[in-house]
Amino acid sequence: MKQIVTLVLLFALVACGGTNTPAANAPTASSVPTSAAPEPTALPTTAVPTAAAPTSAPNGEQLPAGVVRGPDGSLQMPYLNFGVVVHLFYTDRDRVMTLANNAGFDWVRQQVVWRDIEDPTNGVLAFDTQLDGIVESVHASGRKLLVNIVQSPTAYNATNGLPDDPKALGNFVELMAQRYGDKIAAYEIWNEPNLAHENGGNIEPADVGHYVEILKEAYTRIKAVNPNAIVLAAASSSSGVTDPAIALSDEAFYAAMYTYNNGEVRNYFDVQAVHPGGAANPPDTLWPDNPSFIEGCQPAPDRCWNDDETHYFRHVENVRRWMEQYGMADKQVWITEYGWATPNTSPGYEFGNFVSLEQQAEYITGAIRRSFEEYPYIGNLFLWNMNFAVTKVENGLDPLHEQASFAILNGDWSPRPSYLAVQSLIAELKQKEGR
Repeated sequence: MKQIVTLVLLFALVACGGTNTPAANAPTASSVPTSAAPEPTALPTTAVPTAAAPTSAPNGEQLPAGVVRGPDGSLQMPYLNFGVVVHLFYTDRDRVMTLANNAGFDWVRQQVVWRDIEDPTNGVLAFDTQLDGIVESVHASGRKLLVNIVQSPTAYNATNGLPDDPKALGNFVELMAQRYGDKIAAYEIWNEPNLAHENGGNIEPADVGHYVEILKEAYTRIKAVNPNAIVLAAASSSSGVTDPAIALSDEAFYAAMYTYNNGEVRNYFDVQAVHPGGAANPPDTLWPDNPSFIEGCQPAPDRCWNDDETHYFRHVENVRRWMEQYGMADKQVWITEYGWATPNTSPGYEFGNFVSLEQQAEYITGAIRRSFEEYPYIGNLFLWNMNFAVTKVENGLDPLHEQASFAILNGDWSPRPSYLAVQSLIAELKQKEGR
């Protein structure tokens, strides 16, 4: 009890501070022609962040602290790291980072919307004070930054999906690597490309090869500038659906990715990102051998989200099996999104209505402990999410939106039970590791 009281008081000292950045909706790119655009050049500024210096490895190679080479030469974590997905645009990012630090997270993951940064009509990357400030804030906090690149400018794909020309994304990430150096520790190339809307319309097995070509270009361009950067192959959405208008099942997507051009993708990523589903199922359950029972859920029409492996956190075991099957076992897995929704108003996320705040804390900590004890191939866990409830409130949006329901902070910055539970567990596990 004494420990819990101490944690609450510590949180209150942080949460009582005021914001110093006005709430606002992030700007979006204007519509632009779909004709070919010039290669972008970096917009000059007087406040370009300097790259963080790496630390020396035993063999003399310069690697960031806490990073090692795996058996295949890829960059890996030697022990389980803990991360959290944050939203740092147009909010009090220093306050978010203080809370992430207090919780014990080693990393944060920030999504970067490419179409909001680059204007292909004049070939300029507008690295504005928002993105520069985010990188600086994370660096100043002592946390490591994973950026997730999404949404092409309309000039590169008419529906903001994957770019038609892989070189377009290569140009963008190369300039990011030049500008920020080791202050961006890792890049996740796209988000859930097995979904039709993320792919730019429909999704067919043949489209997976196009994603591999994009990943190859991005990997090559980033590594040429910063060999220390860790490059992640995008996580597929955990889905058993194969319908060109909706999705390609994650099993089909991984199989196509790993076999494209005789498996050449193994040379173009360090880590496989994974997004295991959770729905309302506890983290130790898995259909069909150990399915969960969701009290109060009616079997139709939603099926209670417990009749397919893709609805369970343990689906990561299936992804790992596919990696081994296709010769990718040397690569680590990073779970770059996991979490449990709580009651919300978003259609399609009704499973959150069967998860209380206390159960959310129980399920999250169960997933962390299971990963620590049973999944040696996982190098990093990014909880979805830290502060999306705060940003919904700041922008006058629905505080019961599904993104807010996954958060471990309430809309007023106060801690949910999950924040305090995660804080306690991370401290315990780090103590066991002697760090």
